[in-house]
Amino acid sequence: MRVIQDMPKLESPYVRVLNEKGEYVVTPEVTPGYEWVFTDESVMAIEKLHGTNVSIVIENGQIVAVFNRTERIPFFNKGKRHIIDAVQESWNRGYMENLLDGQWFGEVIGPKVNGNPYGIERNIWIPFATFAQKHLRYKSWGKYPKDFNTISKWFEDGLIPLYSLMQGDCEVFKGPDGKVTKYSGFVEGIVFTHLDGRMAKLRSDMFPWFSGKRHKEVDV
Repeated sequence: MRVIQDMPKLESPYVRVLNEKGEYVVTPEVTPGYEWVFTDESVMAIEKLHGTNVSIVIENGQIVAVFNRTERIPFFNKGKRHIIDAVQESWNRGYMENLLDGQWFGEVIGPKVNGNPYGIERNIWIPFATFAQKHLRYKSWGKYPKDFNTISKWFEDGLIPLYSLMQGDCEVFKGPDGKVTKYSGFVEGIVFTHLDGRMAKLRSDMFPWFSGKRHKEVDV
């Protein structure tokens, strides 16, 4: 019997502390053990989708099970039908073409998840290992300094909403010189991904300058 894994909790590559408002925010200090995020040339910076974690199990080329974390989702159900629909939509769009037998993780986004910040009409499952790494990767990562201030400024100025841009649901604003100044689409943050499977997350709401609603987290 196959052992089902849960998606591991992703930590921040920067040490986080409690501010005067009782919010956890990042500091310039690198989290011990996460130096690879900034030193290893093979690390990818991939857009972090604001959805719910869902994995699928493929055996003999067929999807045999769907899990929301460690909860198995029946193919015929009422409460979480949107998850099955999301997997089906991903299949229909060809997002699973290169997935071999095994357990594969991804994110379900859409009308039934987190208020649908992407404004899409259908729920869809986005696999991490194939679609996200190919289409939601920031190619500018590594072309600029990887110090805290540079990365903080990158987030504060506005990350490019790669998924929304790819879907054509992102308005592009340009300055008088014709250069792009900002994008209208939603983007939550970045998942730094190593080729060996290690990952770390960094969201805009982790920075001290962030003024919107932050994620509620019970630990650092």
